[in-house]
Amino acid sequence: MDTQKSSSIYSSLVQSKAEGKKLLAILVDPDKFQPQHATDFLKTIPDQTTHLFVGGSEVPQGATELTVKSLKPSGLPIVLFPGSHTQLTEAADGLLFLSLYSGDNPEYLIGQQRKAARYLKESRLEVIPTAYLLIDGGNQSAVARVTQTQALPQDNIEDIVDVALAAQYCGARCLYLEAGSGALVPVSAAIIQAVRKAINLPLIVGGGIRSSAQMQAAYAAGADMLVMGTAFENQD
Repeated sequence: MDTQKSSSIYSSLVQSKAEGKKLLAILVDPDKFQPQHATDFLKTIPDQTTHLFVGGSEVPQGATELTVKSLKPSGLPIVLFPGSHTQLTEAADGLLFLSLYSGDNPEYLIGQQRKAARYLKESRLEVIPTAYLLIDGGNQSAVARVTQTQALPQDNIEDIVDVALAAQYCGARCLYLEAGSGALVPVSAAIIQAVRKAINLPLIVGGGIRSSAQMQAAYAAGADMLVMGTAFENQD
């Protein structure tokens, strides 16, 4: 992997973490998004949005590129959040190069990454190695179903911290705590706080966040960036 590609977006994450600036990414799933409605969609996203993430667990071939191109008028950095190597596109600005550290399926720890490597070597995408930890959100997420792995229980904070530390020691440059799309409960403030205390990486948290109160609790616990989907429409 060409390390020179990990500069602009990643550097801004590190700088925001150092300055205490809180970031917000809106996640767009190409499997559910209609590119022809992108203009109207962009009018609805919160003013504090700093990034757009594009990706999903199961996405039809070509849908990611169409979605990314339709979101370009936003002027925001567009970062791929792919469920597989087939979701890569040069139309985006960057890529969270995810490894599922919370599971024991080698296909999502290194298999998908190996399949993407040749494409990424020739691409202009900014590649950000990211440790992905799936946390139990109270239901079975699409991620758990597709990857055939189990989410980490929220009551075992020590185990979650151990996985986060292992990811940092393995060289991850960001850490993503994810309760899953449609989670009944978000990642708890106690987990965020414990992980934040243990690692020095930019910390991204997503899944199940549906209110301003939940957002503020996650930020206060130590999240540097929150990721929200359609729930951003209900920030009461």
